[in-house]
Amino acid sequence: MKALAPGTVIFHRHRGYGVITTVNLLTGWISARFGSESRTLDLNLSSDEVQFADGEAILFRRAPPDRMPHARLMALVRALHQAGYQKLYLYSWPKPSGLHWRWHLFAGQRDWMQRPWREGWYGSGADYNSNPVMGWGDTPGATTEELIHALARFDPQGLAQALGRDEDHTAWFASVCDALLPGYMYSLDMQRPNGGPLTEMPPVPVIPVRATLPPYAGPDITWPPGWAGLWSKVHVMPAPRINLTGVPDERSLDY
Repeated sequence: MKALAPGTVIFHRHRGYGVITTVNLLTGWISARFGSESRTLDLNLSSDEVQFADGEAILFRRAPPDRMPHARLMALVRALHQAGYQKLYLYSWPKPSGLHWRWHLFAGQRDWMQRPWREGWYGSGADYNSNPVMGWGDTPGATTEELIHALARFDPQGLAQALGRDEDHTAWFASVCDALLPGYMYSLDMQRPNGGPLTEMPPVPVIPVRATLPPYAGPDITWPPGWAGLWSKVHVMPAPRINLTGVPDERSLDY
């Protein structure tokens, strides 16, 4: 389908030709002008039969989008594991507000607490609500295969670091995907009573990716390989990069 953005010429069977002024791809509503510079008309892409100027229909998915991208990312990681990129890991954790969950893909050495940062390999559900893309050149609603090809084009060197075998984590991740997808995601949130060390391993928290889904009622999810020794240690986040710009790094504001 062609790009849909302000300035796109459209055709409506009752109004004729017009020009889009604003687009909201999360709700499916657009505003357009038809022969008047001072008046706009709001149209719904699902029901108002809007077309491009050449007659091609503009189709919009009626089902509401996922409120967070984590389930799509889980499907991506599982597919890459099956292709031999087993040294790819998905870390997800809640923001302090608890309203959104962050995500971080990393490759290479399996070190959950000192994982490396690569531009475009991390994001937040808060950003996804307004712009439903991962950030590596993908498009809204891209399939798992399309996400893989977009990531490979965006950072082939980074993806190459995931090539290798990590059989215990791959088996754990496959079982988690079988239990949770397509409607649920996991959160690797280490809650500590009164700031003290954890003495046992509770089930991994599970969150629905759509507001219409009921709370998760399936089997408990165990923690991934490599987490057993972390429960008696201090949870240390990766050391931030040196910032000489004077502008606060957004990644350091939400932990």
